[in-house]
Amino acid sequence: MLEGEETFTMNRMLRLSVLCMLLLAGTAAAAGCGGGSGVTLSDGKVNVVTTFYTLYDFASRIGGDRANVINLVPAGVEPHDWSPKSRDLIAMGKAQLFVYNGAGFEGWVHDFLEGLKPGSGPAVIEASSGIELLHGEHEEGGDDHGHEHKEGASDVDPHVWVSPKSALRIAENIKNGLVQADPANQSYYEENYNKLRTELAELDAKFERSLAAAPRKEIVVSHQAFGYLCRDYGLTQMAIMGLSPDAEPTAKELKAINDFVKEHNVRYIFFEELVSDRLARTLAADARIETLVLNPLEGLTEEQVKAGDNYTTVMERNLQNLLKALQ
Repeated sequence: MLEGEETFTMNRMLRLSVLCMLLLAGTAAAAGCGGGSGVTLSDGKVNVVTTFYTLYDFASRIGGDRANVINLVPAGVEPHDWSPKSRDLIAMGKAQLFVYNGAGFEGWVHDFLEGLKPGSGPAVIEASSGIELLHGEHEEGGDDHGHEHKEGASDVDPHVWVSPKSALRIAENIKNGLVQADPANQSYYEENYNKLRTELAELDAKFERSLAAAPRKEIVVSHQAFGYLCRDYGLTQMAIMGLSPDAEPTAKELKAINDFVKEHNVRYIFFEELVSDRLARTLAADARIETLVLNPLEGLTEEQVKAGDNYTTVMERNLQNLLKALQ
């Protein structure tokens, strides 16, 4: 590499590192301004509390009009570092069913479950149960692209729901939880679950068929949320951030992303709607490529809620954007 080119590259990576730190500060400030969840229980239905959007969507569709389903994280709020207020915890303890992802996604759940009195409180479902988990930052030969491991942080990838194959198991686990909490309505829940299972199975088949035919297999994403999708459909992800969207990349990692883009002739960098897109757009501008949305379905924007979007409609758009990027 020529001296002038090397200096330019290092200056660019330094500029991106500074931008990243500024974005992280802004993200933390925005998360602190998020509204409360406002858990409200119903006397006439089985009360189900879920910890983020995808679980809420599945529980709502399976529970139908027999369930009062509450999503803890408000629309437009990124859930990784969200935690409930004391009033939420009290109401959650009075619900009939509590559904959480597990795999380390909800750092506060362990203390909540430990605080429940034996023989009281809701039935508890860990939605990721039965899914073979991936490891992120430390796994040999995995999706690891050098992200530094924070002291005490888990390297288990919790983003199981982003793959339709895993979503099928999650939906089954939620159905079983509803039957456990409200056995009198078992046939109703099973009928609704079978409709959702058919929809998810069709989505899985479409992902499998379409991505198998795609000429490219490499994607660059804003954070390492697509490991299960990549594992199940034969893709490789390069992530700007780590398993959490506030896992800051180093200058070395930013250079590795730039090299990956060039090596695989990547044409798009994917960003998410619930976190700032400025770093993804800056990287794309430096590489003279474009950006697209790839939604990890950790939550919906308020506009998406008003439009009636759900897991399936968002994943359909994800597939179309993936196919566009992989041409």
